[in-house]
Amino acid sequence: MDRALYIAMSGAKQNTYGQTAHANNLANVATTGFRSDYTQSRAQGVFGEHFPSRAYAMTERPASDMSMGSLVETGRNMDLAIEGKGWFAVVGPDGQEAYTRAGDLSVDPLGRLVNGSGRQLIGDGGPVVLPEFEKIDISKAGIITIQPLGEVPAGVAEPVQLKLVNPDPETLEKGEDGLFRFREEGTPPAQPDLNVSVVGGFTESSNVNAVTELTSLIQLNRQYEMQVKMMKRVDELAAATTQIMSNQ
Repeated sequence: MDRALYIAMSGAKQNTYGQTAHANNLANVATTGFRSDYTQSRAQGVFGEHFPSRAYAMTERPASDMSMGSLVETGRNMDLAIEGKGWFAVVGPDGQEAYTRAGDLSVDPLGRLVNGSGRQLIGDGGPVVLPEFEKIDISKAGIITIQPLGEVPAGVAEPVQLKLVNPDPETLEKGEDGLFRFREEGTPPAQPDLNVSVVGGFTESSNVNAVTELTSLIQLNRQYEMQVKMMKRVDELAAATTQIMSNQ
């Protein structure tokens, strides 16, 4: 009985992991440039110094959905969306280079060019810092041109090239911070790709399908309830067995 109980318990536990992944997708349905996560469940045999006669459930996240979200027109000249394949290079929380599709840009009080998540973008000279400006233009190639504050219209500061990359999506994986990095540890940063272009005045929406995610949550919740009922049934059978044995 205890073996059946543990199998049902592991199934319920793994169902909650799946619910967490889909709930996270659903929570980011309006997050700019977000990539939803896939989940899958499979049976995992138990191996050791015994005959492998038991298999437990296991939920895992094999990859993220790399399909492109729709473009949303904002009218802001600092909002950018990558056309087709490619990524913006940003500085991650650990100070290392990471990649994102979020192009809702702004300049913070320190002059750093950041996206809506506060991640500083990287340019051809490192993390991008801009002086105070009256006007800013960003070309399709990701070249930033500004008119410094107080300068005559003809006065233009040195352009800054955003680092736009296009590594193989299969080599990338998403971290808990929502940023993408290379799967293989120690892989050098991606090289700029001149074929990647951006469109101004637009942002890329999340590629999460709210209906699909909600349906998956309902399905996993029903599976969880089934596992809980199984545990209760096993407990009832164990109690009945104990009573029978005590009456002997």
